[in-house]
Amino acid sequence: MSDPGNYAGSTDRSLGQLFASATAEMSALVHDEIALAKAEVRQDVKRGVIGSVAFIVTGVLILFAIPVLSFAAAYGIHNLGLGLAWSFLIVGGAFILLGILLALFGLAKFKKVKPPEKSIASAKQTAAVLQGVKPHPRPVVTAAAIERAQGSTLADKAIENRPVQDKAAAVARSST
Repeated sequence: MSDPGNYAGSTDRSLGQLFASATAEMSALVHDEIALAKAEVRQDVKRGVIGSVAFIVTGVLILFAIPVLSFAAAYGIHNLGLGLAWSFLIVGGAFILLGILLALFGLAKFKKVKPPEKSIASAKQTAAVLQGVKPHPRPVVTAAAIERAQGSTLADKAIENRPVQDKAAAVARSST
């Protein structure tokens, strides 16, 4: 048997040991969750790639079939007693008519597309709220403060000659 003091429910362990144990267990749990997520994503990506390849091959085969079926339709119409030229014109006209119908369908769908009104309203509301916000003032570090904190060196003197600014504060100041 193992030492009963090693169990999480043991009362002999100090608070530091309990905290270290909890931290280690939490870290292991997070690592296991990450590993599980990676495995699931890997599996989903593999399925997605296989599905995409299947759709691409299907599209290529359909593209190869269109001319063959067009010739078959034209020769089928020719066998009904129409001239070969008229048969090919009928098949070509059918393709043109189908193309026009699909273009009109696509145009109707494009006309129904509207701007994302909720997102625009939300962005405007966020911008209005942020315009009234002032950045938190940051203290300017002076050369005297640096010298007091540590001995002054040549590199420190080069740094002290310009004030320290936060990039977010600089962006906030430039946008107002």
